[in-house]
Amino acid sequence: MNVLIKSATIIDSKSNFHNTTQDILIEKGKISKIAKTIKNTGNYKEIKRDNLHVSQGWFDSSVCFGEPGFEDRETIENGLKTAAKSGFTTVALQANTHPIIDTNADVAFIKMKALNHAVTVLPIGALTKNSESLDLAELFDMTTAGAVAFSDYKKPITNPNLLKIALQYASNFDGLVCSFPQENKISGQGVMNENITSTSLGLKGNPSLAEALQVARDLYLLEYTGGKLHIPTISTAESVALIRQAKQKKLDVTCSVAIHNLCLLDSELYDFNTHFKVLPPLRTQSDIDALIEGVKDGTIDMVTSDHNPLTIEDKKVEFDFADYGTVGLESAFGALQTLFSTKKTVQLLTKGKARFKAEENTISEGKKADLTLFNPDTKYMFTTQNILSKSKNSLFLNKDLKGEVYGIIANNKTIL
Repeated sequence: MNVLIKSATIIDSKSNFHNTTQDILIEKGKISKIAKTIKNTGNYKEIKRDNLHVSQGWFDSSVCFGEPGFEDRETIENGLKTAAKSGFTTVALQANTHPIIDTNADVAFIKMKALNHAVTVLPIGALTKNSESLDLAELFDMTTAGAVAFSDYKKPITNPNLLKIALQYASNFDGLVCSFPQENKISGQGVMNENITSTSLGLKGNPSLAEALQVARDLYLLEYTGGKLHIPTISTAESVALIRQAKQKKLDVTCSVAIHNLCLLDSELYDFNTHFKVLPPLRTQSDIDALIEGVKDGTIDMVTSDHNPLTIEDKKVEFDFADYGTVGLESAFGALQTLFSTKKTVQLLTKGKARFKAEENTISEGKKADLTLFNPDTKYMFTTQNILSKSKNSLFLNKDLKGEVYGIIANNKTIL
């Protein structure tokens, strides 16, 4: 693949061309030249766009596609096209399929289905067999097949001894253990944040205490065992404080936050719209303030769209019975841009790669072309026309967002 990008503003703090406008020549999938002006002597395809910006390819640490088993929600093929057109060149794929991805063969199947695509897929294997929190899955075997981490998606490890053993065992091969932060006995049947809003709506509440208790437990276990722990999608001020303290102790812990938990309040649920039923639930302004501060000071290591396509049948039911989840790849960039500068947004969308063993490529001559192309200034209302997923369950519908993604160049392919 040979292509010439014309007049692109480069956003990459690790590149010598950061914050400059350059032409970028890509030959056979590698950046061969960066200069103010490059003549197209090879008659290559040229890419010109309004207010064109280029950054390192974006990464998402928590994406669900459904296949195998839930192809009605999303297929791997269409999921990867959605990721590409949303600006992501690498995604970590969750194991919440049918069957659950918990063996060497399951991981190999995911890798095979994603072959020869512009977007790189990093499979996350289940931490426990069938994600039932009873016995550890085949962690080492899945690692040899290409699994980059282990997680029971949205299911907490109820047995602390099981998590202790997982951390100890995985440390033998540098495995990353993920533990969903919720104590089920405290959260009970709660379907939204426990707060004055849940009381006024008559919905059962899931208190922030349920998350904080689990985070505290997991950090105590990590301090005892060593190993590598990732706590996905925290949502409370208490969790931010606990993880900040753990990092001061030099524990090997990282965490993420779902982009919608940075943007939206639990008061969005006043009309019982099940698109806003997510896990962890939308919380309060004080939680959002603490999460944003955690993002700014580095306590929170990465953001995620927490992309989870669900069908109409999964969502268009009474609030108590609706499934948790939202699509988020398509809205990730536009939503973050309503909170942060373009430079900070790009930084957040490219962080976390090393933790999940994703390849990092700066925008420099001789490097592999792994690029996201975008216009940071476009303002628009997000509608179903902006959703590329098979499922349309977005909680950003009819929200004002900022920033347009043009596409990606990655793995010797261009998708615009």
